[in-house]
Amino acid sequence: MLEARNVRLWYGDFNALKGVSMKIQPRSITAIIGPSGCGKSTMLRCFNRMNDLVEGCRVEGEVLFEGRNIYDHYDLTELRKRVGMVFQRPNPFPLSVQENVGYGPRIHGLASGDGLRAAVKKALQATQLWNDVGDRLTAPALSLSAEQQQRLCISRLLAVAPDILLMDEPCSALDPMATQNIEELMLELKRDYTIVIVTHNMQQAARVSDFTGFMLLGELVEFGETQTIFTAPTDKRTEEYITGRYG
Repeated sequence: MLEARNVRLWYGDFNALKGVSMKIQPRSITAIIGPSGCGKSTMLRCFNRMNDLVEGCRVEGEVLFEGRNIYDHYDLTELRKRVGMVFQRPNPFPLSVQENVGYGPRIHGLASGDGLRAAVKKALQATQLWNDVGDRLTAPALSLSAEQQQRLCISRLLAVAPDILLMDEPCSALDPMATQNIEELMLELKRDYTIVIVTHNMQQAARVSDFTGFMLLGELVEFGETQTIFTAPTDKRTEEYITGRYG
């Protein structure tokens, strides 16, 4: 579904990624773990070229989406519709619940009128938010709880029918119960979507992901099935990080 090939990235003179290669399998959850500043979020943002928005950023290597290099004349609007992102803190628009979820389908010309209302309902149902907000779609999105706002942001992505969901620390601003609920949602969504998450929470990676990559100082140290990474890593640095000896 996605493949990074020898990706190198610089912010000005700082080399943030040093030849990262990985393959993301369809309809799975891939977690990228590692200490702060190791390049996890930078790598995640390479998958839909969000790093393009950073002044002085330069990328080498390839990122293939369905076999096409997204850094080679790829339409960014189409890319970010199909490879959407959920950020660390919920970021709903200062609009109503319905306007938040309907925004994408409307601006992309995917639906209008009854079709748009149906798309909004379907996206809210997919994140199990419809029962909470279905009778108050005109309420301000910012009036929702933190967990509901994060679910709303995921609904906003699903409304434009993406293929891949990128999640950058999606539970870091949530309490433990809300975190559990979002994790359960991820497991539901992977039936239909490919998900890549960045997390500092190794227990979260162990609970929800099928594959895990461990990054350190801009390098991908190890990548493989989550159970193997957590129980029988091949690199001593991975073992030391997972066992809490550093990081």
